[in-house]
Amino acid sequence: MSGHNKWSQIKHKKGAADAKRGNLFAKLLRAISIAAKAEPNPQFNPRLRSAVEKARENLVPSDNIEKAISKASEQKDLSEMVIEAYGPEGAAIIVTAVTDNTNRTIAEVKKILSDHDAKFANPGSVLWAFNAPIAGNPETEWKAKFPQKISEAAEQKMEKLIEDLDAHDDVQDVFTNIE
Repeated sequence: MSGHNKWSQIKHKKGAADAKRGNLFAKLLRAISIAAKAEPNPQFNPRLRSAVEKARENLVPSDNIEKAISKASEQKDLSEMVIEAYGPEGAAIIVTAVTDNTNRTIAEVKKILSDHDAKFANPGSVLWAFNAPIAGNPETEWKAKFPQKISEAAEQKMEKLIEDLDAHDDVQDVFTNIE
């Protein structure tokens, strides 16, 4: 009877859950580091305050949050980027990422897009279909100006694409114009 050991099953489930949690922590801490670049004091930096609150909601240890803030003053090579793409049935996609190597991140995101029959778009070719987030207000995000209906099959492809993009370490958020 293979797979009958209860403790092995627990170990594998816990390992998978810990990996997901670790990826989430890494994304949240990277967002804190980017936000802390401008101003390391959350009282004067609403974006940092929002990122710290989100990290605390997801039970990120306070020590890790403080390390990310202190590292931000030392580490100047992280940068934010917006990647534009077209998904199934021409649905517009915006991917926001934080990375230390833009060329690597673009190549990896292009690979994920091509694996799901999506296309990398030139800068500015997708942004027009969205309202940009309000600068200085961390609560706002990219909103579609013209929501688009797609078929159920395309919707399933899009869900898988978004899931794979979210799994990438550098990707922070994925926005689409589908209804």
